[in-house]
Amino acid sequence: MFKSTNPVLSRMDNSDIQMLNSVPMTVNGTIGKTFALILIALVAAAAMVYEAMMGYTDKMMMVMGIALVAALISGLAACFLPKFTKFLAPVYAFAEGALLGGISIFLEVKFPGIAIQAISGTFIAFLVMLFLYRVKAIRATEKFRATIMTALFTIMIIYLVDLVGSFFHFSIPFVSGNGVMAIVFSAIVVLIASLSLILDFDFIEKGAQNLLPKDFEWYGAFGLTVTLVWLYIEILRLVALLRGDE
Repeated sequence: MFKSTNPVLSRMDNSDIQMLNSVPMTVNGTIGKTFALILIALVAAAAMVYEAMMGYTDKMMMVMGIALVAALISGLAACFLPKFTKFLAPVYAFAEGALLGGISIFLEVKFPGIAIQAISGTFIAFLVMLFLYRVKAIRATEKFRATIMTALFTIMIIYLVDLVGSFFHFSIPFVSGNGVMAIVFSAIVVLIASLSLILDFDFIEKGAQNLLPKDFEWYGAFGLTVTLVWLYIEILRLVALLRGDE
């Protein structure tokens, strides 16, 4: 069975997936479902923009709190229950759209135009990685996969330590700070998130080649959406750090 560096998609790596006598998943089908999830997220984000324009700041904070919980629950559930991803993925997309929309709006107040910059950066990174993957400039080899996986878990551990430390008035300077090291670290994380797309593309392509059931198009789309959300958040943070003196 093939592997993916995406923590979501990797849930299928060692599972006993049976190749059913039904219509198999396709790359185009997965792409279509990915666009559907992104559209759902954009609708939720647009709703948050409307709330901001109406001046409902308190309501926005409440919605963001609910969205965070909904995103965590639906995301984790989709990881462990891939057969239900077609129901959980839209919930995750809507919740993340509302959450990221709220975060982006608050950052827009301090850094006008930052949302457009982050969206553009995410889109460019996606296209560049897709191009490099299609021309085979970067191959999803075992060594490449292991390197990205190691980097991914290292980043997760660093963020977790910083999060736990915040409850004890401790923070990692290059994670919570805004100096040069913080910018360098943020740029490295953006690079790792971008390279993770390569393995997501590879996973989806091999899933189609191995004739996984049609429902796994939702699983592949969900995994790719998770990576894009992570990439957007990291680019948003990097841009904010670069514009910190404004």
